[in-house]
Amino acid sequence: MKKPLVNKDKGGGHIHPLSHVTKQMVDIFRSMGFSVVLGPDMETEHYNFDALNIPKDHPARDMWDTFWLKNGDLLRTHTSPMQIRFMEKNNPPFQIIVPGRVYRYEATDATHETQFYQLEGLMIGKDITLSNLKGVLEVFFKKLFGEKIEIRFRPSYFPFTEPSVEVDALVNGKWLEIAGAGMVHPQVLKNVKIDPNEWQGFAFGMGIDRVAMLKYKIDDIRLFYGSDMRFLKQF
Repeated sequence: MKKPLVNKDKGGGHIHPLSHVTKQMVDIFRSMGFSVVLGPDMETEHYNFDALNIPKDHPARDMWDTFWLKNGDLLRTHTSPMQIRFMEKNNPPFQIIVPGRVYRYEATDATHETQFYQLEGLMIGKDITLSNLKGVLEVFFKKLFGEKIEIRFRPSYFPFTEPSVEVDALVNGKWLEIAGAGMVHPQVLKNVKIDPNEWQGFAFGMGIDRVAMLKYKIDDIRLFYGSDMRFLKQF
């Protein structure tokens, strides 16, 4: 009888850096009262675009390079479809986060991948404002990166928020774009039969890969998806 193969490497397993950062981010938001919801990787055009105020002829669709499937569905380009799915079935007030993998049909380089991870946030209530959004994100980033971090808002545009902002963080002496956010567009609320005259709130989305790159000072996103054990063993 042959002897069983023995792994001579006595070292234990290693948590992937993206898994580690995702857990940290989720734990922080949970401590702030957010619930975690998950959604499908394969989505319909309605949830990924139309219900988020991005109709078929809207030029903003060019912002999301989409993997279309033969049956007319697609691989989700962001985790925002879960905003719609959740609001269809739940009455406000609520606050949720949605971590998950998303897909973009774009060239791969040091800062872009065809698949990556995103974390979406949504809070709907009676008197939610941009000040609440900034407060939530400041607490989150300080818990994740340390007390010295600063964040700022810059005007931007997203079809599903109005007003919209880019969120920058001052990390290691440099301002870096780290998230997109804004107040949920009234039309998005109407699409899920929530009265925008009674309820309002904010949404934000950030790349988990980008956060991990900043946290661990990694300069190439492709390292996360390779199999180089010298890289993975560091975590």
